[in-house]
Amino acid sequence: MKPRPSAEKRRKERARQERKEAKAERRDQRRAERDSKPAPAPGVDPAIEGIVAGPHHTPRLDQFD
Repeated sequence: MKPRPSAEKRRKERARQERKEAKAERRDQRRAERDSKPAPAPGVDPAIEGIVAGPHHTPRLDQFD
């Protein structure tokens, strides 16, 4: 027998509310992690920080034959 529409509606609404709370919790966690990170040094681009310039290893072409 199918549940009554009002009971089904309450179940769906509760599931929706739980998803909303979980999403808000994840959002707060990401915000806290972002705020706890130290600020980058002035004049340093965080996207390229730690990249070493210079010659890089090139694979030998004969190993692919």
